Amino acid sequence: MARLSELSVSFDIVREKNLEQLKILNNVIFPIKYADEIYRQCMACGDLTQLAYHNDVLVGAIATRCEKQPQGKAKAYIATLGVLAPYRNYRIGTKLLQRTLKHASQDPNIEEVYVHVQADNEEAVRFYQRHGFELGETVKDYYKKLPQPDAVLLSKKLTTS
Repeated sequence: MARLSELSVSFDIVREKNLEQLKILNNVIFPIKYADEIYRQCMACGDLTQLAYHNDVLVGAIATRCEKQPQGKAKAYIATLGVLAPYRNYRIGTKLLQRTLKHASQDPNIEEVYVHVQADNEEAVRFYQRHGFELGETVKDYYKKLPQPDAVLLSKKLTTS
């Protein structure tokens, strides 16, 4: 495999023609199956959901949905962020998150980005903390069908430009 700096990656948003690819990718990476409605919500948020391709193969994605708040404000919720195992440690996850955070910060209505992570997934918690997310509450039994059902909430307030 190429060195970190040599791995070329291109990005795209999710749309009807590549939605099925995103579902397949997430089924490979994650231990739970996400409902079609989640994907539709993420697709409706345009640039907040990003796909990463290496040599025209989908190798990673971040799926984010918008949640309307009072006074016309919104939060962005990261439903999934994953990269296929052979492509990890090439900063693809970081690039996906950075792209989503950039697009979210350009929307004056989005005040915060947040995500749930399995409580025992220390690597993911550290990943988000490195990118400015703050550790919040533990949510008991969030992942009801998994052996470790508890999740932690991480959030990042966005500054308006």
